[in-house]
Amino acid sequence: MAFPRFTVRGFRPPREAMMAALGPLERRTLEEVWHRGEVTVRDVVAAFDDAVAYTTLMTTLDRLYKKGYLERRKMERAFVYKAAHTRDELQAGITGDVITGLIDSATRNVEPVLACIVDAVGEKDRELLDQLERLIKEKKKALNRA
Repeated sequence: MAFPRFTVRGFRPPREAMMAALGPLERRTLEEVWHRGEVTVRDVVAAFDDAVAYTTLMTTLDRLYKKGYLERRKMERAFVYKAAHTRDELQAGITGDVITGLIDSATRNVEPVLACIVDAVGEKDRELLDQLERLIKEKKKALNRA
């Protein structure tokens, strides 16, 4: 089934949406945490070549923790931070939210939404369609067991 293509004003791919929810310093800081694995405030200050104040980065790491992007543990007098999710996990979560929102908004007929998803997957790669088919079969088996 062919569907018209539209540019939706304000729509962002999941990775861009995830990063747009954060300020520039938060994005840069999160990228540094992903790069290093675990960090202290001092690690991030050093990575930024002392261009950003210690207290600013301490606040930024705390905000990322409170927003759920980071986990932390106390080590002596300092916190050690690590990412709560990988980049791919965050992107998958946002993608899932978008798809769930589309399905929830299709009150009368969800088939056009599903058909658009299948078309989009098929346009990328034939192997992706095979993967989608495999995932659907796995999900059906899991639902039948439940």
